[in-house]
Amino acid sequence: MFEADSRIARLTTPDGLELAVETCGPGGGPVLLFAHGFGQTRGAWAGSAAALAAEGCRCVSFDSRGHGESDRVPGGGYHIEQFASDLAIVAAAQPEAPILIGASMGGLLGLVVAGERRPAPFRAMVLVDITPRWEAAGVERILAFMQAHPDGFADYAHAAEAIAEYMPQRRERKTEDQLRPLLRAGHDGRLRWHWDPALLAGVVSDSERYQPRLLAAAAKVDVPLLLLSGGRSDVVSRATVEEFLQLVPHARHAELPAATHMLAGDANDAFTREIATFVRNLDRRDARKGMAAG
Repeated sequence: MFEADSRIARLTTPDGLELAVETCGPGGGPVLLFAHGFGQTRGAWAGSAAALAAEGCRCVSFDSRGHGESDRVPGGGYHIEQFASDLAIVAAAQPEAPILIGASMGGLLGLVVAGERRPAPFRAMVLVDITPRWEAAGVERILAFMQAHPDGFADYAHAAEAIAEYMPQRRERKTEDQLRPLLRAGHDGRLRWHWDPALLAGVVSDSERYQPRLLAAAAKVDVPLLLLSGGRSDVVSRATVEEFLQLVPHARHAELPAATHMLAGDANDAFTREIATFVRNLDRRDARKGMAAG
């Protein structure tokens, strides 16, 4: 989904599921590991990953279990430990410790992994519009959309209309080519989302009980961290950002004023520039450390 020279592999987890992992960009550049949000696929990062690969980064993205082209858990039974383990496994498979770029669910999983494992498997982290404590109204809006079409869609135009109503800030409607990776045709001929419906019960239904664990993990993160938030987000607020920055005082925060919770989709160019700047600054910092050590 990134570009013509991207490579797709299948990575097997300890419990026997296969994850679809996509890589593009040169082998010698800094490794960026993209972790998507709940209900998304690795395709959410397509524009940014292609641009950053062109600048010399090795960009890796994967479909979380139960999403996209990755396997589903037989019979359901999803829980946070599975997702955290998957993220750590993909990170460990890279040639060097990657820079994690995690949106929403992907960012929360990154906090769990970086805060609870030593050494942390990431060189640095970027959280994309997510903090350990979130605004419940924003999450409820997202879940309401995900649950709104249990019988699927008659065709791609029907799905595009539903997405346009949900994201009125987007000027262009999704095309059939853009929608094809996000939908699956059922035996009844109707199109349904790519994600396993069991995810709603397994991960989301009791998600707020994880907040104390996420707050504790965030306080233990010791790698460079950038929090990117959307100025029009209803998931992250000034209060949740301030709380996070108190927990992680070395973190830096940048806001994209025109973006909602979907930063990479709403303001992709600005989002990509922030990532590129963060990576360059990391490289400069590491180079200075190397000179001082020498």
